[in-house]
Amino acid sequence: MNTNGSFIAHLIELRTRLMRAIVILILVFIGLFPWASDLYAMLAKPMLATLPKGGQMVATDVTTPFLVPLKVALMAAFLIALPYILYQVWRFIAPGLHAHEKRWVFSLVASSMALFFCGMAFAYFAVFPVVFGFITAAAPQGVAVMTDIDKYLGFALSMFVAFGIAFQVPIAVVVLVKLSLVTTAKLREIRSYVVVGAFVAGAIFTPPDVVSQLMLAIPLWLLYEAGIVVAGWVTQKPGMADTIKAGS
Repeated sequence: MNTNGSFIAHLIELRTRLMRAIVILILVFIGLFPWASDLYAMLAKPMLATLPKGGQMVATDVTTPFLVPLKVALMAAFLIALPYILYQVWRFIAPGLHAHEKRWVFSLVASSMALFFCGMAFAYFAVFPVVFGFITAAAPQGVAVMTDIDKYLGFALSMFVAFGIAFQVPIAVVVLVKLSLVTTAKLREIRSYVVVGAFVAGAIFTPPDVVSQLMLAIPLWLLYEAGIVVAGWVTQKPGMADTIKAGS
């Protein structure tokens, strides 16, 4: 009976946490809705800046001019509300963790979120201007570059996700080393394979041009090297795997 009561209590708490997160997300979205068009204009700025004078983007569907800015506002609302959403998740799982587990999970989640935002910022401020400038300059003579706003949004989101995930490499490296699944020496040994894999990932997850592929592959490689450095520093402290075994 106590077990059933505890399970129901956990379900109620989970529902409460989810409802709080959803309410905050909706409130942020409502607050951003009046500026949905401005948010899209900000997102499209790197593309518009590379078009010839008087160049513009187009909307090929009837509802696209309304729905696309709405999607951008929803995406922005999610990113703004993400720290609070993760906080609610943390408050739900934290009571079931040991002290050392709380410290590591909190650090990893916070670092992961910060690196994901850094990846998005890198894509927007560094990659987009170079890629769009290259694509626009490569257009054949007599061809006007007029990108559909919905397709542009899909491209921007895919690039944000690709670079956000790429910037998680240091986290993955540190976790693997701390769990004693691999050593820093082994990571250095397989460096050449990782470099090749980085360029393969750049070819798969970016547009078919050399510039964007390099701008994903090179950061992936550098982030891998940074992960090795951080993992080497962290492993000087008591191993995570040992503390987990001690707490179990």
